[in-house]
Amino acid sequence: MTTQREHLIGLLLGAEEDWPTAFEALVRRLGVLQTPDGVQHRIASERVTIEPFNLRDSVRQDLCIDRLAYWYYHPREWLKKASLMDDLYLLNSPFTFQSMEKHSAYCAMLRLGLNVPNTVLVPYKHPVDNARWAYTSAKYNQAFDLDAVAEEMGYPLFMKPFDGGGWRGVSRVRDREELHAAYDESGEMLMHLQESIDYDVFARALTIGPETMVMKFRPDEPMHNRYEVAHDFLSQKAGEETIAIAQTVNAFFRWEFNSCEMLVKDDIVYPIDYANACPDVAVTSLHYYFPWAMKSLLKWSSFCVMTDRIAKTQVDTAPWFAIADDPDLDYAAKIVAYQALASQHFDTERYQEFCAATLGHVDEFVYEYVTSPEFRSMLTSTIQQTYPTHEWERFEAHFGGLLGIWADDNSHLAG
Repeated sequence: MTTQREHLIGLLLGAEEDWPTAFEALVRRLGVLQTPDGVQHRIASERVTIEPFNLRDSVRQDLCIDRLAYWYYHPREWLKKASLMDDLYLLNSPFTFQSMEKHSAYCAMLRLGLNVPNTVLVPYKHPVDNARWAYTSAKYNQAFDLDAVAEEMGYPLFMKPFDGGGWRGVSRVRDREELHAAYDESGEMLMHLQESIDYDVFARALTIGPETMVMKFRPDEPMHNRYEVAHDFLSQKAGEETIAIAQTVNAFFRWEFNSCEMLVKDDIVYPIDYANACPDVAVTSLHYYFPWAMKSLLKWSSFCVMTDRIAKTQVDTAPWFAIADDPDLDYAAKIVAYQALASQHFDTERYQEFCAATLGHVDEFVYEYVTSPEFRSMLTSTIQQTYPTHEWERFEAHFGGLLGIWADDNSHLAG
């Protein structure tokens, strides 16, 4: 007798409509999935609402794709409760995103030997409002010379919040005047000063489970033009290293839906930003790469629920630091060893076998969807919600053209 199982994926969302609409459309196209053991699976999705919850209430979902809890406490605490009490599978651990913000992420990856640019944490310009702070500050805070710190590091520098936040408060400082202006504006934000790398390529890697797409990024361009459609823009060595670093970051911190920014200069890879609880997956940003992101999110989520994958929400530093501290391993050997640990964490080989055996039809129906009027309607709606009326026609042509290139490049997937 054939066993049937039902799985529910929850979407915890903010203001996004584009990718959730696309993801939901692809979930509907999955149909009945049969695993090699003869079990038939059906997967559905629903949007999670925010409301009072009893800590003893069970949750309906098997997996949640969270895009909100980094910013808001109430949904974050629901996720933590659901993970601890109900084994809800979370693509990104709220436990580590809460404690391992960008500052801790820099420290951990420095311990692993990665080429994180020189970084200094400076005290608050205006400390948080706390009655005890004035006494503590007067007794223990050491006077410091901000100019001397900057000059020792060398201009230009970046000043940015220690905990990140979607480019919030990031300033490029080229001289003393800009340094003090940025520091004055930081207010109650705790700031890093970070060395600026004169890079050849700015690479941004989006990783979903064991799937990674490394894209050429142009941060000075407007958002719709930042991801350049480019192939082979890195050497094989640098390309493999960027993938290894992105997957190392995710496996280390227990993140499965995250982006990693890296600068590449003379084939040396410098990770600069890689703690992104809500990575950019908007169709108006990713355009050509959007179908890959949706397909990867669908496949990884399906694999997790259908194989009853157990989420690991806490960092286990021991195996990583054992590699980092091994005097017999040079940098290249450590990168290879980190990649092996990441592949083990993501069960990459099993995932690939699962996709081949159970999700072989996904490529075809993703192509069918992206080239359909239904997708075009979603794209049009997104454009009209994002841009002023006089720019609608321009962006219809812009994004339609880029997605048309994707369709041409992937026409072999058509049924």
